[in-house]
Amino acid sequence: MLRSLILAAAGNHTLRTALTSVPGSRGLVRRFVAGDTVDDAVATAAALVADGLAVSLDHLGENVTDADGAEATVRAYLELLHRLHAAELAPRAEVSVKLSATGQSVHEELALENASRICAAAEQAGTTVTLDAEDHTTTDSTLRVLAELRRSWPSTGAVLQSHLRRTEQDCRALAVRGSRVRLCKGAYAEPSEVAFADPREVALSFVRCANVLLAGPGYPMFATHDPRLVDIVTERARWFDREPGSFEYQMLYGMRPAEQRRLVAEGATVRVYLPYGSDWYGYLLRRLAERPANMAFFLRSLVSTR
Repeated sequence: MLRSLILAAAGNHTLRTALTSVPGSRGLVRRFVAGDTVDDAVATAAALVADGLAVSLDHLGENVTDADGAEATVRAYLELLHRLHAAELAPRAEVSVKLSATGQSVHEELALENASRICAAAEQAGTTVTLDAEDHTTTDSTLRVLAELRRSWPSTGAVLQSHLRRTEQDCRALAVRGSRVRLCKGAYAEPSEVAFADPREVALSFVRCANVLLAGPGYPMFATHDPRLVDIVTERARWFDREPGSFEYQMLYGMRPAEQRRLVAEGATVRVYLPYGSDWYGYLLRRLAERPANMAFFLRSLVSTR
């Protein structure tokens, strides 16, 4: 129930305005977001890479409704990629892109054109792009754009969400040589006809999908903080004779940092999903929904001005 309320709040404009105006909210934001600027993003990425971690940077923003907003997103990513290359971080730092921020709701072709510009810049910088998953109404469009991008940039990554009932089938379609697939549980409120509601069913779907991806010749990326799923992925990777470096774990910035470093110390590849930018509200609420215990930290931040 609490998770459903938090996800509903993520789309509430009135609550968004109220919370983003409270100075104390910035305390929680800094736990999960690198900062507002590209300088913040690059500096935080450099610190993570120095600790042996890989990074996927996300310029926060989604549901752009006009071409000008989509162009602003593209320019932000072009600047970010230029800075990553200049800082020699590109071999360990890629970018994650939401197609709704590149114009998907305006027209799919606009999103494809803008994502192509980002992929071309990423190639020049020496890194890759992963297309973030959003709510289920965008899944087919996102996979169509992915297929087009992979014609020129075959390393373009996909994100699939185990809470969607269709995802095991999508994993089978994408578990091919050269494909990069990030598997996560999913953080959007979805109707029961398209998504599992029971957390146990979501976890079981994650395991089924992980088996499909590990059995294939692609490069799977397992995005979870669930200790049980981390252990299961580790065991299944051994069963499928997966060598270190042939798959990776992914975790959010600010979530289980000690576990991230433990896995690195054991020889695993761990990539930190690192968001930055001022449009943090929707992202933050979905993080709270994934782990409602974070709400206590959030409430303490709201009443503190320090």
